[in-house]
Amino acid sequence: MTEGAIPESWRAALEPVLATPESRQLGGWLRAEEQAGKTIYPPRGCRLRALELTPLDDVKVVILGQDPYHGPGQAMGLSFSVPGGVRLPPSLINITKELESDLGIPRRRSGDLTGWARQGVLLLNNTLTVEAGRAGSHARHGWEAITDAAVAAVAARNAASVFILWGSHAQAKAVRIAGLEDGRHLVLRSPHPSPLSAHRGFFGSKPFSRANAFLATHGRGTIDWTL
Repeated sequence: MTEGAIPESWRAALEPVLATPESRQLGGWLRAEEQAGKTIYPPRGCRLRALELTPLDDVKVVILGQDPYHGPGQAMGLSFSVPGGVRLPPSLINITKELESDLGIPRRRSGDLTGWARQGVLLLNNTLTVEAGRAGSHARHGWEAITDAAVAAVAARNAASVFILWGSHAQAKAVRIAGLEDGRHLVLRSPHPSPLSAHRGFFGSKPFSRANAFLATHGRGTIDWTL
């Protein structure tokens, strides 16, 4: 996998996975897809952004997504986030609605979640690339082993952390989270914020206040969820 240098804080956790044949093949496969004229999101240089902005030792909360947005100008290497000035996708609109309901934070036009990432919120997708217009197109090509290892590395620390798992794809990663049996970490599960499922339990789940309450109880401070 040659999508850029793994940030130093994540290197020890991820290098064993990156040395596997499957991970080595991932980089070659992505290059072949691009050489075939396919548009891949996010662009090169942004694909490891979640790891770059949130060092392993700083992680307080993990929010897992499925794969990057597959429309032009949307994906920026952070799950659910879009650059400032880009129209908010439906799932992100619903996240801002729940944020307002949960914490009273007024909805804003910006969907850039970089501020969360810099505070210790790891905004990680299960798959870190996608072909334009084809959701899920890069699943099962090698990214999953890498993101599994990232989740496991967060859970392996002694520091209490919160894992927010929205939807079945994210919840499948719960098996990578050690420390649940002793209460060291908190896992919050709910339906995905997509318009297709948000009304089945995402709305009203209060993930932001619950995460902050857990972090404060365990001496890790809180997250300023203001966008």
